[in-house]
Amino acid sequence: MSQTEQVNYQIDPSQYKHWSVKYEGETATLQLNINEHGGIRPGYKLKLNSYDLGVDIELNDALQRIRFEHPEIKCVVVTSLRDRIFCSGANIFMLGLSTHAWKVNFCKFTNETRNGMEDSSRNDGLKFLAAVNGACAGGGYELALACDEILLVDDRSSSVSLPEVPLLGVLPGTGGLTRVTDKRRVRHDHADMFCTSVEGVRGQRAVEWRLVDEVAKPAQFAQAVNARVAKLSLNSKRAGAKATGQGVALTPLIKNVGTDSIDYEYVQVIIDRHKRTATLKVHAPKVAVPSTIQDIQAQGAGWYPLQMARELDDAILSLRTNESDIGTWLLMTGGDKALALQSDAVLLQHADHWLVRETLGYLRRTLARIDVSSRSLFALIGEGSCFAGTLAELAFAADRSYMLALPDQPNKAPGLTLTELNFGYFPMVNHQTRLQRRFYEEVEPMEKVRSVIGQTLDADTALSLGLVTAAPDDIDWSDEIRLAVEERASMSPDSLTGLEANLRFCQKESMETRIFGRLSAWQNWIFNRPNAVGEKGALKVYGKGEKAAFDLNRV
Repeated sequence: MSQTEQVNYQIDPSQYKHWSVKYEGETATLQLNINEHGGIRPGYKLKLNSYDLGVDIELNDALQRIRFEHPEIKCVVVTSLRDRIFCSGANIFMLGLSTHAWKVNFCKFTNETRNGMEDSSRNDGLKFLAAVNGACAGGGYELALACDEILLVDDRSSSVSLPEVPLLGVLPGTGGLTRVTDKRRVRHDHADMFCTSVEGVRGQRAVEWRLVDEVAKPAQFAQAVNARVAKLSLNSKRAGAKATGQGVALTPLIKNVGTDSIDYEYVQVIIDRHKRTATLKVHAPKVAVPSTIQDIQAQGAGWYPLQMARELDDAILSLRTNESDIGTWLLMTGGDKALALQSDAVLLQHADHWLVRETLGYLRRTLARIDVSSRSLFALIGEGSCFAGTLAELAFAADRSYMLALPDQPNKAPGLTLTELNFGYFPMVNHQTRLQRRFYEEVEPMEKVRSVIGQTLDADTALSLGLVTAAPDDIDWSDEIRLAVEERASMSPDSLTGLEANLRFCQKESMETRIFGRLSAWQNWIFNRPNAVGEKGALKVYGKGEKAAFDLNRV
């Protein structure tokens, strides 16, 4: 399947082919009705409510609009408009036709979208109920698993299942196995039976095995949904009905895409194909951000922290999907440090307001997207940089950071400045801050860096505090950066992906890090094996009336 056409992650409800959203009071209902002829790539049909990347792009957009355009919503119901089919998961024919890189990136984006649902529930109080009103298999059940609760119709035929192992010779790649154990706490032996069964589990047994929270007969299903929604909404800290009419419309981003560049207002990407690098530069605000909630809401999607988060998120996704040969991202910043710090101060001042809380959540999830990107990340803190507060997180996310030392020209020397936002507002997916990860949560170095909040740190000070990797002077700067980038480009991308993932998530584990780690290791391996993708592999022969021919040697 050709995948040379650029994927655009920007979309709006008028372009949806697969999802519709219904708003009633404090509840939003996401309704899945997949157009089988609406695949993002040609060559397959999305039968039985099966999905591809395009379906997930719509879901991600719908969730963002619920977060920002509908602050009155406390609970989201995820259900299907199809009779007796909730969702049959990722489209198998799409997987069989796709390149390996496409499959892995597809799984990663799907994971991030579902992790984002759990992040919103945990941090922002937006609750999710899966109203499973039909057969629910593979990635369809993984979508349900991402919700806070699962209600299954008890119609004697609808079941939940993860049939990837017996049917396809692969694994539930969007967090299925991990959520079954870590989140649902399904007993090991029950999980083993469940994940090797094509038929899955239905009815009361699904409740007993903790695969779902409740079952309801078809005649009582709607009533059971309403009862569950009411209970979940009580635990939400969202604004509720009082926020009606106060939402912020997510207007289209202004984006100029060139052959080797992507330009937004606050984010610029320049691609050097010969060096296989992308320079990703994020700018500070151009003017002071408004300091009152009334003025913030008046700016809407143009409010700097929100607009910058949206632009950065879109740039990351575009690079990951459309530029797989670009292995090194050079992270840079620019602009007025005073304005960047003022923006952080406003975020802190109004952190409890729904719009600011959602914007902090957007920034948190976007920065976490950088962490799990399989690219080498070098931060370059040079002249004109603005690594201050929120923007400093880019340096702390990097695998290495280089800071220019100018002892003879201190007025031109770049500075690094911390704010309170660097100490807990933007945790990685292992629930640590990047500074905690950096210092292994050791008390002394953490106390030292906390003591310099608000100070402008020069290269020598930042180096002594352990905040940067190296501080070359202006004589050595260009050569040292050039050599580092060239050396990186000469190494195996496969080895670097494994190395970087291990070192970035080096201490604490979470459900999310286990999901991404298993995606990187197990999926990369199993999706490449002949048992899955060989001429007689399960993915290749599925639906053709042939039986897979497995290499029965255990590796």
